[in-house]
Amino acid sequence: MTTSSPEPDQPHRMPIEQLRFSGQLPSPKGVALAIMEICRRDDARIDEIARVVQTDPALSSRLLQLANTAAANTTGRPFVAVSEAVMRLGMSTVRQLAVGFSLVDQYQSGPCEAFDYAHFWSHALLMAVACQALASQSRIGSPDELFACGLMARIGCLALATVHPVDYGCLLEECEDDSQLAALEQARLQTDHNAFTAAILADSGIPKALAEPVCHHEAPDQAGFAEGSRPYQLVRLFHHARRIADMGLAPEDKRGGLIAELFLLGGRLGLDGTEVGELVDRILARWREWSELLKVPARRLPPFTTMAEAPAPKAAELKTMAMRVLLVEDEPTSRVIIEAQLRSLAGPDVYCAANGEEALALALKVMPHIVVTDWMMPVMNGLEFCRALRATEWGQSMYVIMLTGMDAEDEIVEAFEAGVDDYVTKPVKMRALSARMRAALHYVQLLESWERDRAQLKQFASELAISNRKLEHYALTDLLTGLPNRRAGMEILGQAWSATSRSRQGLAVMMIDIDRFKAINDTHGHAVGDRVLVEVGQRLRGTARKDDHVIRMGGEEFLVICQNGDLRAALQAAERLRLSVRDAPIRVGERVINTSISVGISSREPSTPNEDNLIATADQALYAAKRSGRDRCCVISNGRILGGTG
Repeated sequence: MTTSSPEPDQPHRMPIEQLRFSGQLPSPKGVALAIMEICRRDDARIDEIARVVQTDPALSSRLLQLANTAAANTTGRPFVAVSEAVMRLGMSTVRQLAVGFSLVDQYQSGPCEAFDYAHFWSHALLMAVACQALASQSRIGSPDELFACGLMARIGCLALATVHPVDYGCLLEECEDDSQLAALEQARLQTDHNAFTAAILADSGIPKALAEPVCHHEAPDQAGFAEGSRPYQLVRLFHHARRIADMGLAPEDKRGGLIAELFLLGGRLGLDGTEVGELVDRILARWREWSELLKVPARRLPPFTTMAEAPAPKAAELKTMAMRVLLVEDEPTSRVIIEAQLRSLAGPDVYCAANGEEALALALKVMPHIVVTDWMMPVMNGLEFCRALRATEWGQSMYVIMLTGMDAEDEIVEAFEAGVDDYVTKPVKMRALSARMRAALHYVQLLESWERDRAQLKQFASELAISNRKLEHYALTDLLTGLPNRRAGMEILGQAWSATSRSRQGLAVMMIDIDRFKAINDTHGHAVGDRVLVEVGQRLRGTARKDDHVIRMGGEEFLVICQNGDLRAALQAAERLRLSVRDAPIRVGERVINTSISVGISSREPSTPNEDNLIATADQALYAAKRSGRDRCCVISNGRILGGTG
C-alpha cells in the first residue's frame, strides 16, 4: 500500500490559537514585551511604562516623533521628554506602537524566499502614516492609534510567511494579483492573512472596534457595516490609506489608475484635486521621515500633481501588457511563421483562423484586443471580414492590422475606408510588424485607460447623486426625531396655503409645546431630554391623521399642519394628540417620566393675510394654553382666544 507524501509545511500546520500558545506567530521582544506585561496588570501606571520606554533609545525616539506630530496640530509645543510623549499618547497606544515597532525591527528578513520583507514594511509604514493623516483629516479616530493599526493592517501576511515559509513562498509565486491572495491562502492553507492579522491585533491590545474594520479594509463593500456608522467610516479610511500605500510603491506604469482612484476617494472626504495632492504629498514626506527612524526603505516620488499630470509611460516591451491577438491567414506556412512572430511580440494569447468567416466567430468568442488579418482569403476576404467586424458594437474598438501584398494607393485607401487601422506589406518583416504592434499596444492601453476612467466617473456620478439626495434629505429633516424640520415645514405650509387658495378648502395648524421640558433636562440630563423629544415626536406622528404633517420646529416645539379640515376637526385631532402624550408615561432606562403638551390652534380665515400670520395666531393660542395651566388646547378664532379642554 502506498501513501502520498505530505505537502511542505503540512506537519506544522495547526490552528491559530495553538500557534499563539506555541510562540510561532510573530511576537514582540525586549522592551515591547515588558510593556505588554505591564499593561496586562490592573494596577499598571503610565509613569511605570514611561520608565521602561526610556531604556530603549530607538523606541523613545519613535514615540517622541509620533507625539510631536500630534502636538504640531494642537498645542504647537514640541515634546522633549519621553514621559510627556508617553503621557500624550496614552498607555494603550504606547503598547500598540511598541508591538508594531518591535515587529519591524525583528522581521527585516526571514525564511520565506518569495516574501519581500523590505517591500512589506515599506508598504506597511506608508499605510500607517496615511492612516494617521486621514484620521486627522476626518476626526473619526485617534491618529496615533490608527497609525498602529495601519502599521499592522497586513501583519497576517508576515505571520504566514513565518509559519509556512515554503508553502507561502509557492503561493506568492503563483499569485498574479493581490486581490486573489486571501482566496489562494484559504484554498492552500485553510486560513488567510486576515485571520492571522485579527489574532495578532488582539494580542497587541488593539480593540475589536478597530481590529474588525482593519481586517475588512481590502474589500470594504463586503464588510457589512451599517452605512454612516463608525466601523463603516473606519473601514473606508483604512482602504483609502491602503490605496495611498499601493500608489506610493506602484511601478510608474501602474500609477495612473491608482491616482484616479485617490481623486475619487479624496472627493468622498470633501477634498478637491489640489487638496488631495497636498494631503498625499504630506503623507509621502512623513513616510520618508519615518523610514529613517525605522530603517525601512522609502522611495522619493515626484509631487502628486506631477504624477497626476504625467503622460502615460511608453511600454518598454509589448509583453508588459497581456494582449489577446487574433491572426487571420489562409496560407498554412505563412500562418505558422506570423503566429510565431506575434507570440514573441505579444505573448501566448494568439488565436488563429483560416478565413474571415471563421475569424468572425472566433473574435466573438475570445474578444481580441488586436486583429492581424490577410487581405486575400477564400470564403470571406480581409476587407469583408473587417466591414463585418466594424458593423458589430463589440468589434468597433478592436485594432485591425491588414497584411497585404498590394501597396497601390487606391487599394490602401479602400482598406482604411473598410475600417483597417494599419497595414503591413507581405512578405512580413519582423521589424515592420513590431512597429505596428507597438502602435496597436499604445491604442489598447489608451482605450483601457479611458474605459477605466469612464467607469470611475460613472461610479463617482452615482455616488454624488446619492450624496446629493442624502444632503437634500438631511437639509429637510430633524436629525434627532426624524421628522421634517422647520425649513421643510415652511415649504409644506406654503404648498398647503397655495392649494387651499385654489380649492377653498380648510387649513388649520397646531403649535405644540412640551410642558416643563427645561425641568426634564435639568433633572435627568440632556440625553434623557433628547429621548423624550424623540418619543413625543413618534407619538404625535403615530396619532396624527393620515394627511396631517408633523414637524419639529426646534427645541421642544412642534407644528402640525392639517389640510382639508376646519377648526372643529383640528381641535378634535389636537385632543387626541394631547391625550396620547399625557396618558402614557415615557420610559428611558429605569426612569419613568410623566409629561404633557400644550396646543394652540388656528385656522385660515378670510382675513388671514398669509401663512406666517397663521403660525403667529397659533402661537398666541399656545401661549394662552400655557398661561391657563398647561396640558390643554386653546383655539383662536376671529381674533378671540377660546379656552380648550385640559
